[in-house]
Amino acid sequence: MNRPLLVVDGDSFAHRSYHALPKSIRRRGNKGGGAIVGFANFLLRLYAQEQPRAVLVGWDTLDAPTYRHRALEGYQSGRVFDPELLDQLDVMPQFVTACGFAAAKAPGYEADDFLAAAVMQEEQLGGATVVASGDRDAFQLASDRTVILQPVRAGEMARIGPAEVRGRYGVEPKQVPDFIALRGDSSDKIPGAPGIGPKTAASLLRRYGSLEAALAQGKFTAQAEQLRLYRSIATMDAAAPLPSLPDQTPTWGEAAALAREWELNRLADRLTELQSETRRGL
Repeated sequence: MNRPLLVVDGDSFAHRSYHALPKSIRRRGNKGGGAIVGFANFLLRLYAQEQPRAVLVGWDTLDAPTYRHRALEGYQSGRVFDPELLDQLDVMPQFVTACGFAAAKAPGYEADDFLAAAVMQEEQLGGATVVASGDRDAFQLASDRTVILQPVRAGEMARIGPAEVRGRYGVEPKQVPDFIALRGDSSDKIPGAPGIGPKTAASLLRRYGSLEAALAQGKFTAQAEQLRLYRSIATMDAAAPLPSLPDQTPTWGEAAALAREWELNRLADRLTELQSETRRGL
């Protein structure tokens, strides 16, 4: 049985970990460590569950705008992150690579873009992908070869394929950017079409097939260019640059050494035990 590629939205789960774990977890230099520990435990659990051939974790570059920010004034505005979270986000890619996994981060791209690029590449190679993300924009990636893992409650993940996207949104995965453009997205500050909610957006897409086809039929004439912009913003950029993604063998020992250097000793002990189990062939 061919093993899937596991692709993870690092920022999504780092944020969840930061808010879920106590701020009393500290690393060397009395710096915050809870987000690192929570994210690491999540990643190890996901690896054990999915047994992937390789892992890629995508990251936002928070200090560099993307084309989305330049194109839409107010995009993702109002987001303020604690300094301790930002500090931990800076070093988490180092932990990922210490595990023997790949990390993708580049100015001008969001974590979502690396997910899309990895999915496209893996599907072109005939492989399967598991995408872990708390962002429903990732539903646009669902296919017969790609499943989305979405957190629904503590420790539980829903598996989202094309049927689940249809059940939740009433549209096909490839229509999700059009759906977001019409409905809007309050978290990203995408306004959407005036007076259009999710049910009407889905109905329009079932009738016309796409936003572009609806515009060609004279719908939303006054908002056409804005809606095209919103669709572009909601579409993940599969041209994002990727690192090489050959089959990987985890380097738990290196990750344990890094965790020990950070004085996150319980995490280091867990990683050391994983290394021992690997050597014993368990």
